[in-house]
Amino acid sequence: MPHLPTTPRSTALGLTKSKLLLLAGAMVLAALYFSPNASAEKATVLPAPSAAVLAALPTATKDRETAVFAGGCFWGVQAVFQHTKGVLNAVSGYAGGSPADADYNRVSSGSTGHAEAVQVTYDPRQISYAQLLQIYFSVAHDPTQLNRQGPDSGTQYRSAIFFQEPAHKAAAERYVAQLDAAHVFPNKIVTQLNALQGFYPAEGYHQNYATLHPESGYIARFDLPKIANLQKLMPAVYRAQPVLVP
Repeated sequence: MPHLPTTPRSTALGLTKSKLLLLAGAMVLAALYFSPNASAEKATVLPAPSAAVLAALPTATKDRETAVFAGGCFWGVQAVFQHTKGVLNAVSGYAGGSPADADYNRVSSGSTGHAEAVQVTYDPRQISYAQLLQIYFSVAHDPTQLNRQGPDSGTQYRSAIFFQEPAHKAAAERYVAQLDAAHVFPNKIVTQLNALQGFYPAEGYHQNYATLHPESGYIARFDLPKIANLQKLMPAVYRAQPVLVP
């Protein structure tokens, strides 16, 4: 994603050095995002989770559970799950590193161990963890890209599932095996499965970003297509009005 400034820009008039640097940076970003190699987001039609995947999950008895998914820039992943029926909340944040490093500037260095991630709180009586896995692998990101997604590269953009329950780990393992065996992707899935040590919500200006900034070139090219793909490929779970972080 474009690196967002965390301090106010200079208000001085004229083409100051700082403004020239900002302009140069914008031109580099434009060349990256709109080059032929930076294709818009595409979804992959996937088979529904198999009976073996479903068997790994217990019968839903609670009215809410959580799952943490990492799949590149969290703006788009959050937006996809915010448009999913049965999802009660989807929060952008960081997982995989220490609490002290759960800061956008530090995470953006790629050296903290954190991945940009989304904590999804959902009602398992309305949507199952298996269905969330299908959305995650099909629409939310490309699970065959190692330490990158689209124009964004670095371990902070890796594909990873941070599980909290053994059943979720088993279901994810079985679904990855199912998809690899079916050869639905041209390359092998590289998604990591890691026990969740902690999830740390991102700064407020990252929350609901795709909804609040649809005019952004990045959002229009890489994230709005994900929402459209969810509606097209999985209309039964699509909701037009997103559930937003308060």
